[in-house]
Amino acid sequence: MLLRSHFPPKYTNCETKRQFTWPFTTEVRLMFVHTMYIYQKTNRYFAQVADDIKEIAAAEIQDLGATEVRLAYRGLYFEASPDVLYCLNLRSALVHRILAPLLTFDCHSDRYLYKTAAKIQWSDFLTPDHTFAVFATVSNSTIRHSKFAALRLKDAIVDYFRATTGKRPSIETQSPDLWINLRIHNNRATLSIDTSSGSLHRRRYRLQTVEAPMIETLAAAILKAAEWDCHQPLYDPFCGSGTLLCEAYLQATQTPPGMLRSHFGFERLPDFDLRQWEQVKQACSQNTITISKNLVAGSDISKTAVAAARRNANTFDQHGNITIHQRDIFQIDKLEQKFILCNPPYGVRLKNSQEDLATFYKRLGDFLKQRCRGSTACIYFGDRQYIKHIGLRSSWKKPFSNGGLDGRLVKYVLY
Repeated sequence: MLLRSHFPPKYTNCETKRQFTWPFTTEVRLMFVHTMYIYQKTNRYFAQVADDIKEIAAAEIQDLGATEVRLAYRGLYFEASPDVLYCLNLRSALVHRILAPLLTFDCHSDRYLYKTAAKIQWSDFLTPDHTFAVFATVSNSTIRHSKFAALRLKDAIVDYFRATTGKRPSIETQSPDLWINLRIHNNRATLSIDTSSGSLHRRRYRLQTVEAPMIETLAAAILKAAEWDCHQPLYDPFCGSGTLLCEAYLQATQTPPGMLRSHFGFERLPDFDLRQWEQVKQACSQNTITISKNLVAGSDISKTAVAAARRNANTFDQHGNITIHQRDIFQIDKLEQKFILCNPPYGVRLKNSQEDLATFYKRLGDFLKQRCRGSTACIYFGDRQYIKHIGLRSSWKKPFSNGGLDGRLVKYVLY
């Protein structure tokens, strides 16, 4: 741990041999020395994952090399070597972000939060020329407001750099160089570095969108839950801005979901190994495969949605293997021997009366029965009240929430 000592206002740092003048009070004057952070001692991290896909995410990160995986509230604890940490950030389709814990401590006041945070050698992670952001969550603690907790941590970091360099890094909440996470629960605080640099669900391919789009991690989870084998042609007749199609393409080609991200937070860790990171990227690029045209295809009645889907798909599908047409589903002659995966309109996406939606789902059920023989259909119902209107017997139903909606993924085998 860091050594604490009382020094006069001017002291010499043992590592840099530079003189600094402290503006702090005596109780926060200390010697900054190299320390081992929690993640370095334990190789243990926390992956933020939506509660209803934790089991699928646990299996995914184990396949990618994580060990000692344990389900927890809003995520997963796991152990990983540095190269596996890099791989998880690049290749996980389900994890939102991965946190590397630096320090955990009892925290009964904002004063103690500031004092303890001031002991961390923040120059291990950034310089005054970089930007950073603090995101905090607080529950059942003396410090009641997350924004106030984040402000006090920000003050400690800024004062550290003012004292050691005479300069301070800037705050940038949209795309900072370093994301810092603070969680205080039951007066116990954990300070972590976000190794993902923001939520991994932002794949960077969604350049255009439509109303009520499906989040990328949910689309990836639905694909895995639906058990598409990446060989049977997949078709989405309600493709919207193309999220399901894009995630299907990434899965079928084994393209890393993080391929379009410009940087990751783990690159700012003091033990970041550039050679290992280059090896991970090279291995991923060598494992990608080419798919045949029409393996992943879709359509939508909206011209605007089709334009958005095509633009989004083109960000990584340079050869145009994803086929997208403007078409009303009920004008399609047939969809036989297909894997139909879709997120049809519901109350949020289609501002019609309840009666119209009920009629729509009955027509959809008739379409599946009459024109989709030999196919398998996995349909996501954002509003599960419409399941009964489709008029088909399901093989199974699985719960998946989307933007606060208690949705269901339902599988139908069509004969």
